[in-house]
Amino acid sequence: EEVPGSGSPAASRRIASLSSPLRAIIRLRQRYRLQKKGRLHLQLPREKSAEIVHTRLLQRQLSLNKTGMYSPPMSFFNQTSFESSQYFTFDTSLEQHVMKKCRRKKSRRKSRMVLYPDKTKKYLPAEEKSKAKRCLLLLMAIIFFQILNAIENLDDNLQKYDLDGLEKTMHREVFGQKAAVESIVELLRDYLATHIHNKPLVISLNGPTGVGKSHVGWLLAKHFRSVMDNDFVLQYFVLHHCPDGVAPLTCEIDLSRKISDMVTRAEIEEKTPVFILDEVELMSPVLLDTLSRFFEPNQTNEFLNAIYILISNIGGGEITRFVIQNESAELLHQHRGAEELLSIIQPVLRDVHPLWKSADIIPFVLLEKAHVINCFLEQMRREGLYPDQKHVEHLANQLSYYTTGDKQYSRMGCKQVVAKVNL
Repeated sequence: EEVPGSGSPAASRRIASLSSPLRAIIRLRQRYRLQKKGRLHLQLPREKSAEIVHTRLLQRQLSLNKTGMYSPPMSFFNQTSFESSQYFTFDTSLEQHVMKKCRRKKSRRKSRMVLYPDKTKKYLPAEEKSKAKRCLLLLMAIIFFQILNAIENLDDNLQKYDLDGLEKTMHREVFGQKAAVESIVELLRDYLATHIHNKPLVISLNGPTGVGKSHVGWLLAKHFRSVMDNDFVLQYFVLHHCPDGVAPLTCEIDLSRKISDMVTRAEIEEKTPVFILDEVELMSPVLLDTLSRFFEPNQTNEFLNAIYILISNIGGGEITRFVIQNESAELLHQHRGAEELLSIIQPVLRDVHPLWKSADIIPFVLLEKAHVINCFLEQMRREGLYPDQKHVEHLANQLSYYTTGDKQYSRMGCKQVVAKVNL
């Protein structure tokens, strides 16, 4: 409508044509700012993004149609702006942005999928760090240190008893019994490596007279007295501690008391007592029964930690016959020969008393003439005598021998050497 009193109609049309585009530009700028602000804070769901965009496009078209009703020039301007709205608004770009975002998420999802042989899509399992591996490593470390500690304890026990020095001494002073010495040291080393045992160590030295059994017992007693106290070593001679005329029951009570007292003191100080029993073949059955009770495995701990050395001539005749018969075949220097000799001695000892069932039997073989000569030299050295070789051989020839082939075995071993040297 034209306002009365205004200027010419041409001037009013010119003003209207200029003011309508300005108002449209202002409205578009305000709407663009509102849409930009809403796009920053609005997060559209994936499923409804396309519907919301389409609804907003329809609302914008309706608003533009309403503005076109007020003035003809404005409708043309709005139509051109709507056709080119993609350059001025972000409605279309918003839809493209949402579609690109959906495609990007789908592509990311595909990259996390793995195709298995059954053609099904499965997600990879989440990688979880298990604590079992750490526990296993900790357990292995504990076991390693326990084994290392046990090995160090074994070395400490062996160093405490100085078995290396004992072995050197026995090899130097015992002649003709190399295998027996090695067996004794090996048994002692295995037993003394720890202080916890399930049975006592029983070593039986058997052989004919004069072959070095009592000398080995004397060396063992001397060595263990030096590395331990004298209170933990007992040398028991039957003819001395239980002579003829003494009741066997009295000897049995005395022996039991000595063994019990010694093992009790040794257990307190964590040491292993050594009992050297010589002339066992002269013991009465009562004493043998007493010893057999101490050898049993089902005892208290202090009686399990003990070493018993039994010295006797039982089986000496069988050993002598075996050596003489098998000397030519050199069976004595083979492992099979030692096993065969043990199979001969064991039944003889078990017939005497069952206590030898729990003993480690070590046979002492006959001594050759060269070994007897070494016995003469060692005894003369102790007496401070330095004879020549001819004199020593002359003394050795005065003894009696078994002659088999090229070798001579002494009938009495080195038993008469001390008397010959003193004479």
